[in-house]
Amino acid sequence: MTYKAEYIWIDGTEPSARLRSKTKILADGAELPDWGFDGSSTNQAPGDNSDCVLKPVFSCPDPIRGGDHKLVLCEVYLVDGTPHPTNNRAKLLPIAERFADQDSWFGIEQEYTFFQEGRPLGFPAIGFPAPQGPYYCGVGADEVFGREIVEKHLDACIEAGLRIAGINAEVMPGQWEFQIGPAGPVEVADHLWVARWLLYRIAEEYDVAATLDAKPAKGDWNGAGAHTNFSTRAMREGYDAIITACESLGAPGKVEEHIAGYGDGIEERLTGNHETAPHNVYSYGVSNRGASVRIPWQVEVDKKGYIEDRRPNANIDPYNVARLLVNTCCTALEKAGQA
Repeated sequence: MTYKAEYIWIDGTEPSARLRSKTKILADGAELPDWGFDGSSTNQAPGDNSDCVLKPVFSCPDPIRGGDHKLVLCEVYLVDGTPHPTNNRAKLLPIAERFADQDSWFGIEQEYTFFQEGRPLGFPAIGFPAPQGPYYCGVGADEVFGREIVEKHLDACIEAGLRIAGINAEVMPGQWEFQIGPAGPVEVADHLWVARWLLYRIAEEYDVAATLDAKPAKGDWNGAGAHTNFSTRAMREGYDAIITACESLGAPGKVEEHIAGYGDGIEERLTGNHETAPHNVYSYGVSNRGASVRIPWQVEVDKKGYIEDRRPNANIDPYNVARLLVNTCCTALEKAGQA
């Protein structure tokens, strides 16, 4: 007897990496081995030295194939045994370990947009739909487009054992969101990448593409983000740590560092309009969706909780965002004696 293992990895496409996958047949009970691939076809190696290595780091049940089949998320390594330069998971691991005692939790709100025949799902062939407003968390065939795919994706994520927390229709027709978390920095990113793979794979069956483009429709339409909710143990226990974390994200050099790691096309999305703050101006505030970082109103009431960094794009590499938030906030909390 055998099972199918779908090896999934993140390629070297710029400015936004893509997911790749291929299937390995293994004997029942066999461990997941390292496996090679042609890096010259994934923007990860030259043709005259093209071999790259896949190292399994996370696996879960395959909800599409069912049975004992598995989805296998891999890190990419060079043949000399060192992480590939595009391997952002390997860059997160030492930071996550360095600050593990602070017990960071994440919840990432992944927005995305369905496209079919070159336009967002629900957009007419000519012109535009009615202005945004009724689509957010809407119901009805004139307001919601792609629900069958979304529900199938939700069920698949649950069956795979991913930490999916919910779904909702978003502000623009054909735009949706799912949430992953709460989870630690490595786990939240692993689960988000696998959830993305499942989304693309399921949408295939409907001849629909799911895009993470930060501004999928130009003009007076919301962009697509990956709002990232973050806390440490100290933040979950006291408000002073919340303020320290918020202040640390606006420290000299930190705004530019984070924006550089928060996804391609961020200037198009973070304009100061459509529930965003300008990409080059840092701010934080209670219940303010026009700020860079929002402190939920209940957090201010309870004097403890978490913050929401509203800047990350839909097309982020979550390993980068987790690394930046943990490093910046946990360093500041440590220096302030609030860790």
